[in-house]
Amino acid sequence: MSQKSERFLSLDVFRGLTICFMIIVNTPGSGAAPFAPLEHAAWFGFTPTDLVFPSFLFAVGNAMSFTMKKFDALSTGTVLYRVLKRGLLIFLIGYLMYWFPFVEPHNGVWSMKPIDHTRIMGVLQRIGLCYIFASLIIYFIRSKTAVIVVSILLLIGYQVLLLVFGDHAAPYGMLTNAGTYLDKFVLGDNHLYHGEGVAFDPEGILGTLPAIVNVIVGYYAGKFIQEKGKGYETIARLALIGCVFIFIALTWNMSFPIGKKLWSSPFTLLTTGIDMVMIAALIYVVEVRAWNKANWTSFFTTVGKNPLAIYILSEILVIAFWMIHIGNKNLYAWINDVFYQKIAPGAIGSLLFAVSYMLVCWAVGKVLDNKKIYIRV
Repeated sequence: MSQKSERFLSLDVFRGLTICFMIIVNTPGSGAAPFAPLEHAAWFGFTPTDLVFPSFLFAVGNAMSFTMKKFDALSTGTVLYRVLKRGLLIFLIGYLMYWFPFVEPHNGVWSMKPIDHTRIMGVLQRIGLCYIFASLIIYFIRSKTAVIVVSILLLIGYQVLLLVFGDHAAPYGMLTNAGTYLDKFVLGDNHLYHGEGVAFDPEGILGTLPAIVNVIVGYYAGKFIQEKGKGYETIARLALIGCVFIFIALTWNMSFPIGKKLWSSPFTLLTTGIDMVMIAALIYVVEVRAWNKANWTSFFTTVGKNPLAIYILSEILVIAFWMIHIGNKNLYAWINDVFYQKIAPGAIGSLLFAVSYMLVCWAVGKVLDNKKIYIRV
């Protein structure tokens, strides 16, 4: 195996783990509440599910550490074009995905789904924006020390903005934080997420600031691995820095609570810390100890090589399940009611459906991998 392939293996496994878990937590079976660890924290707090999205951002940064090497041979204009093109395309795909299937029934007649009620921000949208800003920061600020200072300013500045412009009585509340005020002013209630029962977007504009740091940390973690190699020193230093981040996050939590939906600054430090420990563990298992001889890693690299395509598939396919009706139930509910909740009622049935759905998406990824089809933007 070539040096480049070896260096991508741990990253592909990490991305594959992230995507597989993301699909499982995003598509629980209906008819029963899923196990608590498979749900996001209601507001403050942390669950394993809360790690999924920031891990994807970390992986984006890790991949950037390989691709940004090519920028040195390009003009500034070309770099700007490529970065903006890729980031905005990811943003557009995310926006169209929320608008999909573009039509809806009204009194038995199908008509265009109103664009004035389409959510503007979202998961892919935040990924696209974080990619753009992290890339530009790293490209134009060549000093690693200066980038670290900018990252610290983003984390501290986010808390300051919440304290200054939010409700002084509840600056970190769902409806009283500065991020929600900004989203309502710029985007309007109709273009926000309503999954909480109110107009609030967990992937809003202001919360993108600390999320940029997730990508930056992922970039420098990947760059560090490339420069130092995959020996015990690299593993130890990644794990140590990760533990330091976790310690700072837990300390900061006393004044700025950890929360994914608010994407608080200590949440960024906690998740990047855990991600670095996970990457260190994967390097040890896969590269140093070579415990991948049974080829178990291929299960995760199958989707890790096509993360964006598999994620979009998982979101579009489940919408199709909701659109198809059998009797008075949509296909999603029908499958769960007549099969999964019959053989394993409750949370177990919900989990079995989620795992089965993930395996369906994995099978598509396997076909793409076998045909050497890797979809990039």
